[in-house]
Amino acid sequence: MSNWFRRRATKLIRVGNISIGGGSPIVIQSMTNTDTHDLQSTLEQIKRLQEVGCEIVRISLPDIECAKLVRRIKESVTVPIVGDVHFDHRIAIEAIKNGVDKIRINPGNIGSEAKIREIVTVANEYGVPIRVGANSGSLPKDLTSLPRAQALAEAALREVRTLEKFGFENIVVSVKSSDVLETIEANRYIAKYIDYPLHVGVTEAGTLYNSLIKSSMAVGVLILEGLVDTLRISISGDPVNEVIAAKKLLTFLGMRKGVDVIACPTCARSVFDVEKVALEVEKILSNVEEDIKISVLGCIVNGIGEGKNADLGIAGTNDGVVLFYKGEIVGTYKLEEGLGKLKELTRTIVQEKLKNPAT
Repeated sequence: MSNWFRRRATKLIRVGNISIGGGSPIVIQSMTNTDTHDLQSTLEQIKRLQEVGCEIVRISLPDIECAKLVRRIKESVTVPIVGDVHFDHRIAIEAIKNGVDKIRINPGNIGSEAKIREIVTVANEYGVPIRVGANSGSLPKDLTSLPRAQALAEAALREVRTLEKFGFENIVVSVKSSDVLETIEANRYIAKYIDYPLHVGVTEAGTLYNSLIKSSMAVGVLILEGLVDTLRISISGDPVNEVIAAKKLLTFLGMRKGVDVIACPTCARSVFDVEKVALEVEKILSNVEEDIKISVLGCIVNGIGEGKNADLGIAGTNDGVVLFYKGEIVGTYKLEEGLGKLKELTRTIVQEKLKNPAT
């Protein structure tokens, strides 16, 4: 894996069976968008997130009833669960007692320091970390005269110092903006003053295209600067897309093993639907955690060369497709038959790589 840049040194924080910071690999997070009261739907979504590679899942806890459901959720899944709590400190305490692995709170909206102390006392007793931070939609009024990135960082620092005042240091910190440059600058700023792990992302990044572009720029820059310990790529809609996007970002930066599907941009020479075939290949390999390069080309103009440089390649011909396996032509097929053969060869490659990781 890639070691060509230096990670920032931070404390090691344990969230269930997952380590954040302290030199641990960057952790992928997401959040359910189901009504937590609907236990079945929530469990189904958590399991879907885990299946595609989510390592920590956050759930919303709007009331005590949801906090009590944490125990049943924890009995049904193996991925660590973070409880998202606002306003009522009793919800956070109840969630901790019911087995939540981490709490996300904003001390500023919890109320008095006495209530924060109560949360800290129980969190210490159960060994549960707390995530604090700020985003661009909830800045304290007395900080609004500062540049926005600095205000975000200072707001988060204020929350950190509140917890530290009660002797609590089992902390993860997040500063997020919906603006790319503000997100970058806020994380750079706060990293100078604390050694707690940073949870990084662009908040309210929007729908798929906006989010992918914003998140790739902001999170990508901060990863390369060594400031990211855990991340969420926020996308409006199905949170499974967040996990897939995060895995791809880390894979393309050489920080995870995974699949790289190379597909041509298409032109009038394409003889099959390149996008459809490429998406099908990505779907087949969504759970693969091995370095595999697959080439999907709409015609043979570039297909021969590209296919030979990939583990597996498929290129269009006038009569169907030609398939490449480790640089050698396997044969020509009709499209559907070729896709079937592609799936078969993919399984073979995965098994070979599992048996011999050096290949």
